[in-house]
Amino acid sequence: MNGRQFLKRISSPFLKLVSKYYLNRNRNFKYKNIEIDVLSGVFHPGLFLSTKQLLLLADSLSLRNKQVLELGAGSGAISVYCSTLGANVTATDINGLAIKNVNQNAEKNGVTINSIESNLFNDIPVQVFDFIFINPPYYPKAPKTDAEYAWFCGPSFEYFEQLFLQLEKYVNESANVFIILSEDCALDKIEAIANKNSFDLVLHKKVKVMLEWNFIFNAKQLKA
Repeated sequence: MNGRQFLKRISSPFLKLVSKYYLNRNRNFKYKNIEIDVLSGVFHPGLFLSTKQLLLLADSLSLRNKQVLELGAGSGAISVYCSTLGANVTATDINGLAIKNVNQNAEKNGVTINSIESNLFNDIPVQVFDFIFINPPYYPKAPKTDAEYAWFCGPSFEYFEQLFLQLEKYVNESANVFIILSEDCALDKIEAIANKNSFDLVLHKKVKVMLEWNFIFNAKQLKA
């Protein structure tokens, strides 16, 4: 069994052990000109390098004066960095501790972020975003704690069902919704949910991180 297959077996204790190890104390994360404090109980942005890929993506975009949403912000690394690039940033998370963490890191890095505690779009005022960054949970299991919402999307992919059902109210044809997914998640299932809700997952970039292929998709509305 290789490393990717091991991760895929969510019935194993691996994810819980990793989560417990990384979340049992405050940690730090740095990217270029930003420094992020990661509170105990909040997903560490350097854990599986997917956040780094979205940060690299942000570097390639023209974000000044754009409306940017980080959905499921965790410690707020992407939100803080996009704000330093001149974006008007909203950061949301279902975990209240994560929102506290976002606010602390915004202050630490001297930027302004509109932070909202929300289960996906439930408590976000309807508006159109130019860019949305999503590093979603994708293991099909029910989360039992706030911290586990960073890993588990529900046994029937409830996270993605709700995401794509709500998304249309917050984007237009020119919006870019970047979602990073692993080759070890159920890509066909997630794509089917997107299509059912009139979205197409357009491959933007494919990158191999250690032993695992990661795919950054741009969710685009299907034309009627």
